[in-house]
Amino acid sequence: MTSAPTSSPRTLLTGIVAGSARRGACPSLHAPMQTGDGLLARVRVAGARLTPADLAALAKLADEHGNGLIDITARGNLQVRGLRPDTAPAFAEAVAALLPIETGLAIDISPIAGDDPEEIADPRPLADAIGKGAAGMAERLGPKVSVVIDGGGQISLSQLKADIRLRAQPGNSWAVTLGGGKPQHMDAQGVVATALALLGALAAIGPEARATDLFPVRDQVSSPESPEASRVLVHWRPRLNLVQGHSRAIALPFGAARSAEIIALCDAAMASKLTRMRLAPEHILLLDNAPDTLIAQAAEIGFITKADDSRTRVSACIGSRGCTSGHIAARDLAVQLAPRLPAGQTLHVSGCAKGCAHPRASDVTLVGQADGIGLVFGGRAGDTPSKFLDAAALGAGAFPFQGGR
Repeated sequence: MTSAPTSSPRTLLTGIVAGSARRGACPSLHAPMQTGDGLLARVRVAGARLTPADLAALAKLADEHGNGLIDITARGNLQVRGLRPDTAPAFAEAVAALLPIETGLAIDISPIAGDDPEEIADPRPLADAIGKGAAGMAERLGPKVSVVIDGGGQISLSQLKADIRLRAQPGNSWAVTLGGGKPQHMDAQGVVATALALLGALAAIGPEARATDLFPVRDQVSSPESPEASRVLVHWRPRLNLVQGHSRAIALPFGAARSAEIIALCDAAMASKLTRMRLAPEHILLLDNAPDTLIAQAAEIGFITKADDSRTRVSACIGSRGCTSGHIAARDLAVQLAPRLPAGQTLHVSGCAKGCAHPRASDVTLVGQADGIGLVFGGRAGDTPSKFLDAAALGAGAFPFQGGR
């Protein structure tokens, strides 16, 4: 097959425009962020792989030093909530001794990269080359700057936002999208040079710069997803084939679980002789070579194990239970509404108009506001509500789905 035309890094980096919006910070293991329920630490596990014993040990640390609430984020990172200024340093030290932790530029690849028989190309060599090349720039890059490298396998990374998006193509080439620009096709050497050139430009501007400042979104063609596709919360594939064996997917309801639930799962996994777990996007935990009995136990504990579970179509933040911006207890309301969600529809319950749990559109969005719960059809939490609802009525059984309106 003939290779796609190659574009040069210099050509792609011309026409840089000035100006950038203020960017928010991201929490890390050693720099937790203050939230409504204490300090929140984000744990980027190297390779997104860990043993059940390691995850159980982390859950015990979360219980000892925090409030015992653990998240798997939409990007497949762990988060521990409820830490305090006097416990956060000890927690960070213990976790760093327990697990290999990634720092610096965020580079997302599939958690089964290299083990996926369906991937077009292994993304790990590119991730290593870009990571090493960008190491000296990390302190000058914004905390949200990210690179997504999709090898084209069983796990799609199209839902993840990226400053630099690379997707493997047949014929040993990669489609490279910078910011809001259109994809350009390159070989691996050109990919690394282009990525490092853009990261160098962002570092030179400063930590508030993002790739969309240099390559603005000019039309909808450059968007990786259609509006309809953007409403899908989880691209569920409960069983993944590996080069050796398989991996089974379970999910944390609304991205969160209590430490006791995590420990119970890990104990069951160790009893089943399972040796590897993988953190995956969309709040998913992969269990390598898990038997059916373990999946049944995970369901009994409270994890999502089936594609038709209505909770896979519901997104909810912690809301007022753990965020100072939240006007409603979003997850509590989501738990009540999920069983009544009509088939095929998606629901987002947001504590405020920021919509952190699901920045994309949903069929129905309930958003907490100072004067009530706003109802948005086919939009995002930040959109203007069509009307306002009463929390007590929702809890009593009233439901905002009437044929989609």
